[in-house]
Amino acid sequence: MAAKSIKSLLVAVLSAILLVSSFNAKAQHDESPAGAEQPAEKKEGFNAKEVIFEHIMDNHEFHITGYKGSDGEHHAVSIPLPVLLYSPQKGFSGFMSSAFEHGHQEVNGYKLEGNKIIATEPGVKVYDFSLTRNVVQMLLALALLVWLMTNVAKIYKTGQGVTSAPKGRQNLVEVLVAFVRDEIAKPNLAHKVDKYLPFLLTVFFFILINNLVGLIPGTANVTGNIAFTVVLGVIAFVVIMFSTNKHYWMHIIWPPGVPHWVKIILVPVEILGIFIKPFALIIRLFANMVAGHIIIICLISLIFIFAQLNAGIGWGTSVVSIAFTIFIYFIEVLVAFLQAFIFSILTAVFIGQAFEGEHHHAGEHDDAIIV
Repeated sequence: MAAKSIKSLLVAVLSAILLVSSFNAKAQHDESPAGAEQPAEKKEGFNAKEVIFEHIMDNHEFHITGYKGSDGEHHAVSIPLPVLLYSPQKGFSGFMSSAFEHGHQEVNGYKLEGNKIIATEPGVKVYDFSLTRNVVQMLLALALLVWLMTNVAKIYKTGQGVTSAPKGRQNLVEVLVAFVRDEIAKPNLAHKVDKYLPFLLTVFFFILINNLVGLIPGTANVTGNIAFTVVLGVIAFVVIMFSTNKHYWMHIIWPPGVPHWVKIILVPVEILGIFIKPFALIIRLFANMVAGHIIIICLISLIFIFAQLNAGIGWGTSVVSIAFTIFIYFIEVLVAFLQAFIFSILTAVFIGQAFEGEHHHAGEHDDAIIV
């Protein structure tokens, strides 16, 4: 009965939306005199694609909001960022991004097209060293990480957390550090936990802070930028390669206990797997963080899309859209922690595989690593 009631309700809502939309279309048609040509110009409506790409792509400013002024023009409220350019023909040039007036003005022979700065004169090459919002937010996240860790370290020096129970942010950091050590490092790195634990903690906290800061409205989605995840993947790849030994390379180049005809197929696959591992880290983090932000923006965009059909439908849709947006937003908070954990644990697994097979001291054993 409940399922039938829900289906009936959905059919009724959909029918009402189609009915109102058809009525509006008919009313607009009837208002035009018979035989009169329809105007060629079409009023520009809400562009969901533009809003989505504006949010997930890098930019030269932090866009806060916008408003329609008394002059009838749309004005943006944003925080401009420094623009630093170098051209072999024109030398260095520096100014604030607000000088472009959102692409309407040229500055020192440069103009803004979308999110890219180009030269207005042909043949002029431009190197952009600007502090974009992704760069600025990443530096702020780094500063926050350094401040948090040094502050907690100073608290430990006073004896709190050693002779007494930890409090406040110290308690939160200790829980996360213990989690990374006990659930990520120890099961995969065995006797080399202390060697790699600082690296894993840095990766975990840096990704986590950038994920959480990116959920604040008006900020940038740094971990949803492919350049950011590529750098993290390359760093992980370098650490993995420096952790290898002869046993690892022997299993790659000449796998033991495998027929020779199978090795012809297996060896290229194993060599390719060396590069697939960091590539998987790069794509997984990038795709998950971009997908979550796109879903949230799409849900909000539904309000404006339906509002173009009818104001009443827009108000009605807003209740459902906002409810789903809040739900997905809390899911994204969970994903922020989950993706930091997944990147860290896979990095630990790949490092553990790199030095597996080496001889340990008496009494030590290798933990089984399953991918």
